[in-house]
Amino acid sequence: MSGQDHVVIFDTTLRDGEQSPGASMTLEEKLQVAEILDDMGVDIIEAGFPIASNGDFEAVCEIAKRADKAVIAGLARAINADIDRAGDAVRHARRGRIHTFVSTSPIHLEFQMKKTEEEVLEIITSTVTRARNLIDDVEWSAMDATRTPIEYLSRCVEAAIRAGATTINLPDTVGYATPDEYRAMFEAIRNTVPDADKAIFSVHCHNDLGLAVANSLAGVAGGARQIECTINGLGERAGNAALEEVVMALRTRSDVLPYECSVDPKFVTRASKLVSAVSGFPVQYNKAIVGKNAFAHESGIHQDGMLKNAETYEIMRPEDVGVKETSLVMGKHSGRHAFRQKLEELGYEIGDNAFEEAFRRFKELADRKKHIYDEDIEALVENEIATQGEQIKVIALTVIAGTGGPQKAILTMDVNGRHETRECSGDGPVDATFNAIKEILPHEANLSLYQVHAVTEGTDAQAEVSVRLEQNGRMATGKGADTDTLVASARAYVSALNRLMARQNRPDHHELRAV
Repeated sequence: MSGQDHVVIFDTTLRDGEQSPGASMTLEEKLQVAEILDDMGVDIIEAGFPIASNGDFEAVCEIAKRADKAVIAGLARAINADIDRAGDAVRHARRGRIHTFVSTSPIHLEFQMKKTEEEVLEIITSTVTRARNLIDDVEWSAMDATRTPIEYLSRCVEAAIRAGATTINLPDTVGYATPDEYRAMFEAIRNTVPDADKAIFSVHCHNDLGLAVANSLAGVAGGARQIECTINGLGERAGNAALEEVVMALRTRSDVLPYECSVDPKFVTRASKLVSAVSGFPVQYNKAIVGKNAFAHESGIHQDGMLKNAETYEIMRPEDVGVKETSLVMGKHSGRHAFRQKLEELGYEIGDNAFEEAFRRFKELADRKKHIYDEDIEALVENEIATQGEQIKVIALTVIAGTGGPQKAILTMDVNGRHETRECSGDGPVDATFNAIKEILPHEANLSLYQVHAVTEGTDAQAEVSVRLEQNGRMATGKGADTDTLVASARAYVSALNRLMARQNRPDHHELRAV
């Protein structure tokens, strides 16, 4: 691509991003973020606002000293002391920049600055000139540009370029613009301002209406060649345009966005996690590019398509942004294809009948449990394999328990194709459940082991119960798994009974029959 098609990526996570209430970072944390930004190929790192505090000044200085490739910028209001302080902070950089700004919209001039248009023009000329005398690379921003009349904005831009600004930033400070308006603004300014070709135009968009990335790309279409953005879209109010979204939009839709940038997208997931950790701002699960669910699929239709060809539902490869692989999340929307694929990944090969029963049990589990882990599926399948061909099965269980007592269990079981129901009380709900089993299946086996453990974490975790029964010197162990510990207990006990029954034809075995 030609030079004019290169888009400069200006990251302001450490300045505008840190201005988010509660997002302040320590010096060490800022250095970590700056390092990964430099490694990933960000062209310009706005390291802070040097006049704001001694800590900010120190951070900009230290980042400037350590940066290997990126230009290091310091922000300054249109005040001489700010500009001098910023110049002092970035002088350590291999390449430094002073970024100065002033409001231009009528509402800002009247209520915040209390200046006339002519007074602001004089301020622009004097402060940009001062900055240019300190450093060659000067960026000037018209705060609230999108609410500034185009005629006056043109005069301000002309004054800044004439005073020596090399980059002109026209921000959508309050996230007010629409893409068509923002693109038109850049086209109008570049067509009317003398010497507009001597400066690079920049976009800086806030996300108050959710249009920050769309506006940024529209500004580029209007002639801007620098995008100001932050990792995870961090920033004041609703945040800034997200760097990862901008970079991947340029990469993925190069057919309609014929521009390139220097950022290596493989770093964006690492950068996202780091910024989230140091700022304390979690990334929403469905956040584009870096959200937990960005490359996760639960819908059975989607999973089926993904297993056949990933491009059916993914327009980017997860590895392109530093994610190891696509995640097929097992849940109530998953289909048979994905479930069978998961079983194969876990090392299970089961027949069609067993698969159908395991899939049915999986769907039942997914309706009750928010997160399905591999361990859940393993417990489910192991239980299904263990209970294949059993003569007796648990159909339904209702338990009444509590401090008032007595505890009761109402149990329905399938006994050789015949449903039997009994209601029994006991010393606790487990004892009541086991008594109900004995009512349906009278036997002399003794309970020698009853053990419960959680398959996964969480209050909705499956309980895996082990039961060992002993009769006439012979033992049989059964297991059951369910999110309801009592249901799992009943299944485990019945599974052990089935094993004893399976041995009834042995000569040394006293018969145990279902009656």
